[in-house]
Formats: sequence, structure tokens, C-alpha cells
Amino acid sequence: MKSLYLILTLGLSFIATAQNKISGTVSDKNNKPLPNIIVSIPEIHKETITNDNGNYTLNNIPVGNFKIVFSAVGFERQTVSVTISTQEITQNITLEESITHMDEVIVSTAFNKLQSQNVMKVEHQNVKALQQKGATTLIEGLATIPGVSQVSTGTSIGKPVIRGLSGNRVLVYTQGVRLENQQFGEEHGLGLNDAGVESVEVIKGPASLLYGSDALGGVLYFNPEKFANAGDFKTDFGQRIFSNTLGSNATLGLKTSTEHWKFLVRGSYNSHADYKIADGDRVTNTRFNETDLKAGIGYNNSNFSSVLRYNFNQLNLGIPEEGIAEQSTSRDVLYPRQGVDSHILSLHNTFYFKNSKLDADLGYIFNDRSEFEDSNVAVLHMELQTLNYDVKYYLPKMGKIETIVGVQGMNQTNSNFGEELLIPNAVTNDFGIFGTVNYEWKNNVIQAGLRFDNRNVTTENHGNVGEEGYFEAIDKSFDSFNASLGYKTDLAENFTMRLNIASGFRAPNLAELTSNGVHEGSNRYEIGNANLNNEQNLQTDLNLEYKSSHFELFVNGFYNHINDYIFISPNGNVIEGNNVYDYVQANARLYGGETGIHFHPHPLDWLHLYSSFETVIGEKENGDSLPLIPANKWNNTFRGEFEVKNWWKEGFATVNIESTLAQNNAGEFETKTNDYTLVNLSLGGKIILGKTIFNANLNANNVFDKAYVSHLSRLKADGIPNIGRNIVLGINFNI
Repeated sequence: MKSLYLILTLGLSFIATAQNKISGTVSDKNNKPLPNIIVSIPEIHKETITNDNGNYTLNNIPVGNFKIVFSAVGFERQTVSVTISTQEITQNITLEESITHMDEVIVSTAFNKLQSQNVMKVEHQNVKALQQKGATTLIEGLATIPGVSQVSTGTSIGKPVIRGLSGNRVLVYTQGVRLENQQFGEEHGLGLNDAGVESVEVIKGPASLLYGSDALGGVLYFNPEKFANAGDFKTDFGQRIFSNTLGSNATLGLKTSTEHWKFLVRGSYNSHADYKIADGDRVTNTRFNETDLKAGIGYNNSNFSSVLRYNFNQLNLGIPEEGIAEQSTSRDVLYPRQGVDSHILSLHNTFYFKNSKLDADLGYIFNDRSEFEDSNVAVLHMELQTLNYDVKYYLPKMGKIETIVGVQGMNQTNSNFGEELLIPNAVTNDFGIFGTVNYEWKNNVIQAGLRFDNRNVTTENHGNVGEEGYFEAIDKSFDSFNASLGYKTDLAENFTMRLNIASGFRAPNLAELTSNGVHEGSNRYEIGNANLNNEQNLQTDLNLEYKSSHFELFVNGFYNHINDYIFISPNGNVIEGNNVYDYVQANARLYGGETGIHFHPHPLDWLHLYSSFETVIGEKENGDSLPLIPANKWNNTFRGEFEVKNWWKEGFATVNIESTLAQNNAGEFETKTNDYTLVNLSLGGKIILGKTIFNANLNANNVFDKAYVSHLSRLKADGIPNIGRNIVLGINFNI
């Protein structure tokens, strides 16, 4: 924490030495000025909009090289590179009309390129769009992205799955720092609320070059809510209600900015009763309550930019063990239950030099997790404290070559205070060093990188030898070299190819190394293995994209080979009536991909058709299927866009048909799952009633109240279906 204070104090003491300014006019091809165009420099959190005459101004710009992004719905996004060396420059721009997807700036990759310039295919989704689908939780919304699924326990606990890999194999970033919240546990959910989250970026494949251990399967990178533009003061309120769980999700936020300072705060409360299945019964103790607070303060001048953010999240959620038992609409959580408090503090600093810059990110995460069986005395109580750092230096550009070198690391302490121990007291230290180079010419981009990582895990001795709950002290070190190589080119006009090959790794987690006891909810006595090796993989990705004014097509294919894949296997023994399982390793492979189209027929400019198909096959080297592999899915959406006079703007109506195929390739401890089809409807837009303006959307998910069981539901072993029909109404307006 002293480091956080030192850097913040140091950064905020900088004084602007120049008032550099960029201004200009945005117009269309007929030289008509365009109002309400968003003009931004994402890397320094600067944004404004054009006035009625198409004019804009951005003040207090540091000296250096930057990319200005001009964007608006209905126009092609334009990016212009500028060099700030004098106090004022003029940058005019002409935008072309477009009806295809906006080209987004990708933050999760090294060079923050537009997706069209990026060598990696990264899925970018606005959280507002996910909310418009009627998702109850953030992870439920993510599961609508092709290639992304969730392992769920009711509606309150969900864990992300990317192309068949989950748990510690998927890394989560929020507020620019790595999220650590005991995510290895089967009953441990994502632990993030969608309020105050602007968008999410999904890297599907090994990202160890950028993020180190645990990014073997992919990365979920959550971009926080933007600050207000300079001179603005905004307050907004949002409310969503859910018919199935009788749920409520309310959020209130306010933010304001000056030329140098930026402030925001947002609070939300989420409360749900037990979810109801198609026959009308409720699944006992799937209820949950969530309180979330996010705050941020930022400062920038011509030499320096700093953003400090804080997130407090409190979850009180039931653990469903009785199935369909007591029928109640109460929100008071029953036993057994979990109580989880999370504090996330992040500090992002950027120092600008003449031709280069330095990014320094610090994060502190405190996760307090308790489990209560039949009283308010916690039988399991774990505290996880994580301090992580990420320092990147962007070298001066040499011609068309951009280079980044950096170091990343983490210090993590796990402490137990309950009478039961799931994992021992432990200290984990990570250190990584990397370099990556980007070379761009004409319509081609090559990007390559190399990285070395070390993880050291030290645990304490606990208990008596030969008894349940005995943990032998270990001191283990894991090393890994990883590399990546990517190439992007335009094969023809509007036709892009991306080819990437990258390695990744994951050091075994504490449960895999040290377990010695019955794993709750699985009735297995699990024994860890202190001699486990790193999981090490090599994945090849091929992405083909075609985009024209009225038609888009994408095809993503991948092949992922994993050495020393860690899994559990029965050893034939029985302890206290529970079968004993060991953690063992074997080579494995996963392959498959996603494909889809977006058709926008002319002259029916109001109509859109989206269709996508996703598949993944996962198996060990002996041919046995891996667990938690999602079933193949075919998703079709018909979307109509409209306006009704002067009172209903940006209107939309959608019909979504989600067909999930049977999953017959079940893992060793899984059952097969039947196919099912769900129909979802939505209607919404901006409503203008006099001086009152608000956004509203109405969803009917699983409109025909279909009874179904997801292959990745942890309740399917008890024959419990997923959620039935759910009507969702949401409104959001500025106060």
C-alpha cells in the first residue's frame, strides 16, 4: 500500500508545462458538418463530442504520438495518428456512412489497436448490449458471446468457459488489474457486477505473453465506465426487474470532470429469490443478494495521467443442496450459504516522454470468503490478499516498428480462520518479463513476442499426518518460457485473414497441489499432488472475415494441444464412504471454432439477421472426453430497428432462437445432455415524453417456458432444470 500511496502522490504533484490542444471539424463526404460525433484519445481518457457545427476541441494533450478516434453509429470509425510537438494542431476529418459494426479500440492487447488493425481476433461487447438481452448476471450475458459459456450453479454462481477451458485456465482483468478471488473453487463465481462496466473484451486462446500464468485458456478483460467529458456533470438511475426470480437490480451513478480532474461514483443493489423452473417449482436456496460500489478519481496534464479506482462487492448467496424442497419467494438466504466481500483498488499511471511513454499499473485485491453450514459461525473462512504490478515501457517508434518491454508480478497471501481448511495458508509470488514487437505496412501487420515467468508457492504445514485436513508444507517453483507470432493481412478488398500461433502455461493451483479431504458438493475425497508440472499449451488460430455494406462473414478455427493437462481420477480406495480421487496429468487437445454472418439487406435498411454456430471438442490423449466441454450451439437473431415519430428513437425489436445440440461426449464424471431450443424476444429504445428521456427495454427469455438442462449446469446431476420463462423490464434515465 505504501507503493500505491507513493506513486499517487508523485503523480499528482506533476504540473502541466504546456496546454497542448487539438481541434478541428468533422464532416461527411458532402462537406456537411456532423454533430454528436465522439472524438476520443482512449489511452489518455480524453473524449468530447462535436457541436452543431461539427467542431471539437481536446485540451491538455501530452507531447508524443497518439491515435485520435472518430466514431458514431451510422459512420465508419476513423483513426488518425498525430504527433503532438507544438501547442496547437488542427485535425479535420471526413466520415463515410456505414451500417456495419463499429470498429472498436482493443485495450486488452499490447498496442491498443482498432480491431481492424489487430493481429488477434478479440471479441468486443458493450455491456449495455448484454443487458438488453435480459441477462440476470454479468456472466450470463457473457455466455451469449460465441465461444464463451458458463459453468453455473443456479442463477447466482457462474464461472466463465472459453472454448472448453475454465476455472484457473481463464484469467479475468477488471479496472486494468488481475482479479484474484479463489476462482479455483467449483462454488466460486465471477464476483463482478455489471454496473459500472463499460464493455468486455474476450481473448479466446493463450494470452500468457501478455498476462502470464492462468491465461492459458483465454482472458476476460472488463473495461470500466468512462469518466464524464470535461465540464459535464451527469447523474443517472437504472432499474431492472425480473419476473422469474422476482428480482430487482437498481443502480445510481454520478460523475463530473474538469479539464484536469475527473470523478465518478456508482452504487447498485441486486436481489433475487429462488429461480423457478418450467413446471412452476422453485429451486430451493438459489436466492442471492449483492451490494456493489464503484468509485474513481482521475487527473491528467500534459506530462502525466493517473486514474485511481475502487470497487467493493458484497455477495450473500445460497448454496442449493436440497434441490426442489421448500417453496418460498423470500430473499433471506438459507443455510448453507456463502458470504463474500471483495475490495479491488487499482492505480493506473502513464508518464509521457517526447517519443515514448511508461505505463505503471498497481492493484490491491482483498477477498474475504466465508461458508456457513447451519449457523452464523463460518466453518470455512479464507482471506486472500493480492498485490500485483504491471509496468510497460513503449519504446520510441522506429519507422513502422513499435516495441513494448515490461515486467509483471504478484504477491499473494492466503490465510485461513475457519475450523475447516479447503487449502492451506500459503504465499504465492509471480514474476514475469516480456517484450513484444509490432510491424505494420500497407494492409499487413506482424506481431511477435517472448516472455519468461516464474511462480513460487510456499505453504504451511497443518494437521496430523494421515488424517483428513492434513497439509504438508511445500515450497515449489514453476518456470515457463512462452512466445507468440501473429500475422494479419487483407487477402482482397473487405476480406481479412488473421493467423496466430502462441504458447501458454498454467502453474497448478493450491487445491491441485495440496488437497486432502472431501470436496463439498461432489462427495469426493480429493488428494493433491505436490509433484504436478505446469500445464503447457500451443494453440493455432485462424480467423477469416469478410465485410461489405450489407453482409459480414466470419470463420474462426483453432487447435489447442495441452501438455500435462491436470484432472482428477479415482484410485479405487474409499475413505469414510467417499471414493478417493487423485490429481493426475495427461496430454490433451481441444479443437473447433465459431462461424457466423450478419446480413443487412438493401433496401430493407431496418432489418438485420445474425447467425452463428460454435463447436468445441476436448479429449485426452487416450481419446476420453474432457469434462465441462460445452455443447455445440446454433444462434439466430432477427433484429428490426425503427423510430416512431418524435417519441421513440433508436427503437429495436429482436427475435432470438438459440438451439443447443445434444452433448454425447461426456467426461468421466458427467452425464450426457439432450438438445433443446430456446426462444427469446426483446423490445426497446429511447423514449421521449416531453422533457423526460429514458432508455427502456423489455425481454421475454425462454418465452415458451421450455424445460431444459444445460450440460455445464452443476445441478444437472440431481436432475434439476435451468431457469424457466423470465420477463425482464429495464429502464435507465439521466436525472
